[in-house]
Amino acid sequence: MPRLDSPSRRSGALVAALATLALAACRGEEIAHYRVPKSSGSASAGSAAASSPMMPASGQVPAPPSPVAGSKLSWTLPARWTETTGGGMRYATLKAPVGGRLDVSVTVLPGEAGGELANVNRWRGQIGLPALDGAALAKARRPLETKAGTVSLYDFTSEGATKSRVVAGLTVVDGNSWFIKMTGDAGAVDAARPDFLRIVESLRRDASND
Repeated sequence: MPRLDSPSRRSGALVAALATLALAACRGEEIAHYRVPKSSGSASAGSAAASSPMMPASGQVPAPPSPVAGSKLSWTLPARWTETTGGGMRYATLKAPVGGRLDVSVTVLPGEAGGELANVNRWRGQIGLPALDGAALAKARRPLETKAGTVSLYDFTSEGATKSRVVAGLTVVDGNSWFIKMTGDAGAVDAARPDFLRIVESLRRDASND
């Protein structure tokens, strides 16, 4: 029986070691052979970025997500008010028969659209007012019952000599957030406010969805 440190034992171990190294080298060559060239990978990454919806190739801001299907509201316009179809996030534009700077819009977005507090503070920011916290939001809210559900109504006027005002309501119907908003010069908003409230009170589910 040969000893553990015999020349034949050492020779066998050396052969085994060399075979292992040779196999590893072959595997390394095989991996290198199938590796994607760097230039090809960069082109693929660029193509993916260009086609990504978060990074449009044109550089334009992506369109907002579409509202949940099957959710529509209707309302009744007071005398001499007119309505046109909106575009983008705006569902409709309403025109009041008053002078001065005034914009009345109906907007619909999917889900909670950022939440009530965030939207109210955005409206306040548009007329130069500071943000509210949750407690102040509750005090400013006026619930208004309609056939479409409860509408949370808010009314804010800016400070300073030239005043702006926003009156806006929001409600969630069938997974969509609906906003009806009037903003402009304080005098114009004040003149149109009674009719605007009648429009909000007339909100109802569109009969074509029933």
